[in-house]
Amino acid sequence: PQRCCYAETVQGKMASQRSSIVEEIRDRIVLGEFGVRNVHTTDFPGNYPGYDDTWNQEKFEKNFRVDVVHMTEDTLEFDMVGIDAALANAFRRILLAEVPTMAVEKVFVYNNTSIIQDEILAHRLGLIPIRADPRLFEYRSQGDEEGTEIDTIQFQLKIKCSRNPRASKDSSDPNELYLNHRVYTKHMQWVPIGNQADMFPEGTIRPVHEDILIAQLRPGQELDLCMHCVKGIGKDHAKFSPVATASYRLLPEISLLQPIEGELAETLRKCFSPGVIEVQNLNGRKVARVANARLDTCSREIFRHEEFKKLVRLARVRDHYIFSVESTGVLPPDVLMSEAIKILMGKCQKFLEELEISQMD
Repeated sequence: PQRCCYAETVQGKMASQRSSIVEEIRDRIVLGEFGVRNVHTTDFPGNYPGYDDTWNQEKFEKNFRVDVVHMTEDTLEFDMVGIDAALANAFRRILLAEVPTMAVEKVFVYNNTSIIQDEILAHRLGLIPIRADPRLFEYRSQGDEEGTEIDTIQFQLKIKCSRNPRASKDSSDPNELYLNHRVYTKHMQWVPIGNQADMFPEGTIRPVHEDILIAQLRPGQELDLCMHCVKGIGKDHAKFSPVATASYRLLPEISLLQPIEGELAETLRKCFSPGVIEVQNLNGRKVARVANARLDTCSREIFRHEEFKKLVRLARVRDHYIFSVESTGVLPPDVLMSEAIKILMGKCQKFLEELEISQMD
């Protein structure tokens, strides 16, 4: 009987160890000294005995959540928990390349006596973000050169540099010697087409920033341009991308396998980004604890110290994505994210319709 009990105890421990190893493989990406383990998703149906990994909508809705961490006029940081990497990456790529915006497409150069060539000037103008809601405009038809009020925004840039008659004779500062020698986006004037003046109040359509430098002039040089802005997506040209950056990372997880005290605690704190490790004073002893693992950049600095290799475990939570979205200012970042979701829903609907058609055939 004692042997049977001992055997059952050993089997139970082995089963528990196997279970913990499987859980780690399924749920954590482990950062080692010379590599990263458990990178690939493995929780597909039938891969693990005893686990039901078939997709279930009720289970997904229960585990899925979105937590907004920080939001300003142009930036958004939020957590998306309970999804796969493929879905997270789909949102990122749609934000970069498929959410439409308005940008300068055609530049009509009537006069350009500056030192900047027409082609370079047109390229610089194309990269200026335009504050205009693309949802209120249509895509311009192919071959349409003129454009209408529903698919085109027109800007005019007309400026000439001259000498400042009030400048001091001894001055060498261009800001004092010349007038209009710096051409900024604030000099771009919106010219309404058709009934656009009634649809959009004064000042609603303009460059996002007024202080973007377009060119520098000297007395006698001038620019006389007309610009047409159209609706487009970043997949066609980067100037249509609505975000300066859209990225995600997995939530870091730092586990202290044993208490770390004294000078080792201070050394451990210096191995991580500020705010990740906190050193507390408990009964006169310095003790390290994980304060905020989210701030960690996963530099793996601890593996340079032999004493920490068996004391600290670094990992990332597989299904917890920290998204960072920085808008160019065309639309607020939360609106961009909602538009990305609508685009992904449209792709899914189109795919389902094509499946139905193929089944009918």
